[in-house]
Amino acid sequence: MIVLTIYSRPECHLCDDMKAIVRRVVADTGCDIHQTATLVDIDISGNKDLEACYGLEVPVLLVNGKKAAKYRVTEEELRKRLGAESGNSQG
Repeated sequence: MIVLTIYSRPECHLCDDMKAIVRRVVADTGCDIHQTATLVDIDISGNKDLEACYGLEVPVLLVNGKKAAKYRVTEEELRKRLGAESGNSQG
């Protein structure tokens, strides 16, 4: 199971862009978002601890708990990362 976590906030165009890329890549790679990959979207607004940690960097993407990107991610970068994670989870 691959867990993709996006720390974001409402009305953030970079956040919306990253979420769209993540969803598209997961769909294009044949991963069923409910079976092989889980997407968790965490709204940092109103949470002082999350704001302190991620406030200036949103969106932040974690793949299996490790920071994979902040601000932007390309489809190519994400495909490579998911491929590496898939290989790690099988072996």
